Amino acid sequence: MAQQSIAFFWFRRDLRLEDNRGLAQALRFCRAEGLRLVPIFIFDSVILDRLEDRADSRVNFIVQTLKTMSESLRQKGAGLICMHGEPSRVWAELLNEGHKIRAVFTNHDYEPYARERDAEVERLLKTHEIHFESFKDQVIFEKSEVVKDDGRPYTVFTPYSKKWRSVFKLSDVKAESCLVNGDLFASHDSKIFRGRRVPSVEGLGFRSTDIEFPSLRVETDLLVKYAERRNVPAIRGTSRLGLHLRFGTVSIRKLVAKAFELRAESWLNELIWREFFMQILWHFPHVAENAFRPQYDRIQWRQDEKGFELWCKGMTGYPIVDAGMRELNETGFMHNRVRMIAASFLTKHLLVDWRWGEAYFAAKLLDFDLAANNGNWQWVAGSGCDAAPYFRVFSPDLQAKKFDPDGKYIRQWVPELGSKDYPEPMVEHAMARARALAAYKAVQETSV
Repeated sequence: MAQQSIAFFWFRRDLRLEDNRGLAQALRFCRAEGLRLVPIFIFDSVILDRLEDRADSRVNFIVQTLKTMSESLRQKGAGLICMHGEPSRVWAELLNEGHKIRAVFTNHDYEPYARERDAEVERLLKTHEIHFESFKDQVIFEKSEVVKDDGRPYTVFTPYSKKWRSVFKLSDVKAESCLVNGDLFASHDSKIFRGRRVPSVEGLGFRSTDIEFPSLRVETDLLVKYAERRNVPAIRGTSRLGLHLRFGTVSIRKLVAKAFELRAESWLNELIWREFFMQILWHFPHVAENAFRPQYDRIQWRQDEKGFELWCKGMTGYPIVDAGMRELNETGFMHNRVRMIAASFLTKHLLVDWRWGEAYFAAKLLDFDLAANNGNWQWVAGSGCDAAPYFRVFSPDLQAKKFDPDGKYIRQWVPELGSKDYPEPMVEHAMARARALAAYKAVQETSV
C-alpha cells in the first residue's frame, strides 16, 4: 500500500483540542486535500535547559495536560507525538525518516526566541518543499492590528485600549470549530507514533511536584465583582487564569466573549493589558533585555546580592513584601497587587536592577509570560512604556493598610510577625525613597 501523505499540527502555547485556530485550519486543509493529520508537541530543549529548578511545576503542568489531550485523541483512534530536543533538529529527524509530509501548521508565538525558532524551522521545511503556515490564536489583536492612525504602535495603554475596543467586533471571538474527527487523523498505531508517547516528568530530567494548579472554572460572581475585589490579596478576587492563558489550555476568545457577556469591564481591561504588552514586545523586542526607555539603562543600580537574597526569601522586614514572596515561593502564584508592591520594593527601596527581579519571577511564576512579566516589571521600575512615574515609590506599610487592613493575608504567610524570629526592616523607607529619587533624577537630567 502506498504511503499516505500527512500534515502536522504543532502544538506550543495552545494546548487544547477545541477553539484552536491553527488546528481548525489544519483539519480543513487535510479534509480538502485528503491527508491525515499528525499532532505533535516538542519539549524544546532550548527552553527546558534554561530551567535551573528541576522541580519546575510548569513542566508537570504541560505533561499532565498533554496526557489528557493524548487520551482524548486516542479515544477517537488518533494519537499525539511527543519529542524532546531542539526543534529544528526534531523536524530534521522527522524529515529524514521519509514521511510524505505536505504541510506543517501551528499558531503564532510572538516572543523573540520563538520568532527565530519558527523562521529556522520554516527555512528547513521550505528546502523540502513543505508548506509551513502559522495562525493568530493566543490574542484577539496582534502585531499591527491595533495601531495609531499613522500606523505607529501605541506605547500608552489608555489610547491603545480605546482603539482596541473601537475595532473589536463580536465576530472576533467566534469559536473555531475543530471537529476532532478520528477519520482526519493518522491512526495512533501508525509507525510514526511508536516510542513517541507523552513522556514522564522524570523522563525529561525533572521531578514531580505536588503544587495545586488553578482551576479553569471561574465563578461568574468573581468576574462581575472583579473591580472591587481584585486588589485584596486575602480573598479569591482574581481569576488565576494566567497559567491557562500562558499555555493555551483556555481560548482567549472564550474569555473575552465571557467578559462582554457579563459586562465585566475591569476584567476585560486586564485581558487588553495582556495584548498591549504582547504588541510592545512584538514592535520593540529590545525590551526583553533592555529598558524600553534607553536612558533608564544608565541608572546606577546597587549590586546588593545579600539584599536581593533576603527579598527572594521573604525576609525583608516589610510584612506585605515578605508575604508576597513567600506565597510565590510556596505556590508559584503571587497576588497581582502584591507583585507591584514587591517589585517596587526591590527596584526603589533596594535600588536593585529590575532585571534581577524579572528573572526571579520568571523562574517561579506558574503563569510566567515574557511580555506581561517584562511589561509589569518595567512599569514599576519606571523604565517601560506607559510606566509609573519615577517618583512613585510605594510605601509597603501604606499599601498593607489599604489592601490588607485586617492583616489576614500577612498573617497567613508571615505567622512569626511580632516575634523575635521576624527581622527588623532591612532599610528605612524615607532614606530608601530619597536614594531612589536621587538615582532616577540623575538619569532624567542626563537625558534632557
